[in-house]
Amino acid sequence: MNIIFASQNANKIAEIRAKLPEHTIEGLDAKAFPNELLETGDTLDANALQKVRQVFEKTGKNCFADDTGLEVEALNGAPGVYSARYAGEQKISEDNMNLLLHNLKGETNSKARFRTVVALIWEGKEYFFEGVCEGEITTAKSGEKGFGYDPIFRPNGYDRTFAEMTMDEKSTISHRGLAIDKLVEFLAGK
Repeated sequence: MNIIFASQNANKIAEIRAKLPEHTIEGLDAKAFPNELLETGDTLDANALQKVRQVFEKTGKNCFADDTGLEVEALNGAPGVYSARYAGEQKISEDNMNLLLHNLKGETNSKARFRTVVALIWEGKEYFFEGVCEGEITTAKSGEKGFGYDPIFRPNGYDRTFAEMTMDEKSTISHRGLAIDKLVEFLAGK
């Protein structure tokens, strides 16, 4: 079964391929999609749907896209939908983490959650799948694996950040992994 994952993010594509081994997952061809997909929505749902619609309009093929946000309780859910651009349009993870840690200085509430919304267009119909991973923001970066905010996010029940976990460990409990599990279950019925 061929399906396009509407992403040019190599880290995300690797995570998705690991979760969907029986399917042929194609990332976006940089030549076919030379520009970044638009994400102008004010919710994760809107952004995921906007991206998947752009790819479907161009290819006409079954495809899915995700949008993920880190929602920090003490910051009223920020950075949320703006997680990738939290420290600016350059989308540099190190800058995003530094700004988040700065904004949490002196704050005792470190509760946070990662939330992923996957939008799927399957045979012309639209579907949504969501995954949430509850945890907390650490006071310092730890770990070399993963990407984005992984070095400062520790999931509940664990003594390690996402960046200290293998991809397999992370994918069984992560927000994206949980959303993709729901997508896999849906596709199994097709």
